[in-house]
Amino acid sequence: MDVLAHGLWGSALFGHKNEWQWRWAFLLGAAPDVIAFGPFLISRVGSTNWVEFPPYVHQTYNVTHSLVVWAVVTAIVWLFRKKFPWILCAWGLHILCDIPLHEITFFPTPYLWPFNTHLVNGVRWAQLWLMIPNYFALAITYSIWLSRRRFTKGAL
Repeated sequence: MDVLAHGLWGSALFGHKNEWQWRWAFLLGAAPDVIAFGPFLISRVGSTNWVEFPPYVHQTYNVTHSLVVWAVVTAIVWLFRKKFPWILCAWGLHILCDIPLHEITFFPTPYLWPFNTHLVNGVRWAQLWLMIPNYFALAITYSIWLSRRRFTKGAL
């Protein structure tokens, strides 16, 4: 799934209490890809050399796309806050969505990293037959969310 869709789904499911929570859920939903690919992509602005991703991108991708890492971070935050950090589920949702939506040849999702992970040969997410229904579902989700918000809180 693309970074924008990850952020929008994270916000739709875990950021509906207020604007602050929506923004943080959006960032957490997009963060695994932004953290893994962002520095490399920024370093390549203006370059025509996109041959391969350096090892640090793959290593960072492993960390940000691991349910084990997500669970440890979530447990630590839960322990200190004494309240489950639901907003961090936007990050977990990102990982769960990527497992079936990445081919094994291009950044398969290492969801059990640092442990051996049975990599799933998923479907390439960047196809119109997949992206159009995804954004259509997002549009419906946000339309329902906004209409309920207007109904319960009055006009925006």
